Amino acid sequence: MGLPPIDPLVAVGVVLSTAVTDAVYVFFNAAVAARRRIAAASWSSVWYLLSAFAVISYTSNWVYVLFAALGSWVGGFLSITALEYISPSRRE
Repeated sequence: MGLPPIDPLVAVGVVLSTAVTDAVYVFFNAAVAARRRIAAASWSSVWYLLSAFAVISYTSNWVYVLFAALGSWVGGFLSITALEYISPSRRE
């Protein structure tokens, strides 16, 4: 039992879309924590729009879930890195 065929362009698209989606989710949470309503609502709507590509892509082929997980990790890592650059946390 082998893996189903993978389209490299779709795989890259899933990684990128989930990376951006996860980054937007981090910014959404930062806006919620700061109680910025318009920013939180805006990030929330962008988050749902971006997630559509990945969900549609990997529901037709379960292997793309692995690419979605990779993209999610990359997005979370890079967005926290960006937040630290923009507003360094105080480490005590």
